[in-house]
Amino acid sequence: MEIYAPNPDHRGDMNAPQPPLPIRALVAPVTPLQQNCTIVWCARTKKAAVIDPGGEVPRLLAALKEQDLTLEKIWITHGHLDHAGGTAALKEATAVPIEGPHPDDQFWIDDIGASGAKWGMPDARGFTPDRWLGDGDTVTLGETEFEVIHCPGHTPGHVVFFHRQARFAQVGDVLFQGSIGRTDFPRGNHQQLIDSITRKLWPLGDDVRFVPGHGPMSTFGQERRTNPFVADEVLADQ
Repeated sequence: MEIYAPNPDHRGDMNAPQPPLPIRALVAPVTPLQQNCTIVWCARTKKAAVIDPGGEVPRLLAALKEQDLTLEKIWITHGHLDHAGGTAALKEATAVPIEGPHPDDQFWIDDIGASGAKWGMPDARGFTPDRWLGDGDTVTLGETEFEVIHCPGHTPGHVVFFHRQARFAQVGDVLFQGSIGRTDFPRGNHQQLIDSITRKLWPLGDDVRFVPGHGPMSTFGQERRTNPFVADEVLADQ
């Protein structure tokens, strides 16, 4: 379903005309791990990016066709199997460039094939990004631009995609509604993850709505108030 509607935290006249949003998005959970693959597109040009195609590539291609979208990019937040296992197949089917993640996740991408065999996803394969991403980079989609924020902790090369005007972020497995990413994987780091959330995501604004790697959407403001791991009151007591 389309995730964009007037912001529920809006305090103005709800009957007043709202400015047209520059992007739209669909969230399509894929793989047995129900990873939130996101199809995001420029509202004016209908040029689309698939963020984290973990699997079920035919279903993603069907969704693009149903929405009358033209795939322009594949964006990867991090190299874990459930987020990136279908990347190679989607690239082969469409020939569009792969952007992301940060190069520190190369070892995770190299492990996708072995992880797929272990977790019952034998079609998953590694790939080589056309462009590695770093903190402060930007990626374009049609007439729109997203900021790239390097947020290590869950994995060392994890990145977040942020559209400032739309107040929208795709945060992968950095942050969830009511939780945070695991840090018990190789090269995970709990304090680094907390720092990524509080120093890089919170300053973007409480009104930012985000798609997590799994589960329902939330806002940074809601998580600052209620998340048992990174709420302001929780961290103040530590």
